Order: sequence, then C-alpha cells, then structure tokens
Amino acid sequence: MTEWWYNHRTGEVEEGPQSLGSDRDGPFATREEAQRAPEIARERARKWAAEEEAER
Repeated sequence: MTEWWYNHRTGEVEEGPQSLGSDRDGPFATREEAQRAPEIARERARKWAAEEEAER
C-alpha cells in the first residue's frame, strides 16, 4: 500500500517518505488527503484549542 506525505517546506506531495521527517506530514492514505495536509492540520489545531478551552 502506497503512503503519501506532504512536504510543508516545499508544498509538494511525495509518494513514500522522500524528505526529512521534520519537513513532512503524514503518512496519508491517498494523494488527495496529503494535498489537504495544511487544511487538516488547521482543523485539528482548532479542535484541540476548543477542547483545551472547554477544560478550563
């Protein structure tokens, strides 16, 4: 099964881990999901912030 990665330094999607781990997010199941990595990260950050705020 192919894994896809998003390189946040270059903005490119990679098939398999090609760059440094500190430069990429993943793995993702599909190329399309990897392309959405920045959006997914923002969604997760908003969710975590909301959960943290609710705990106060």
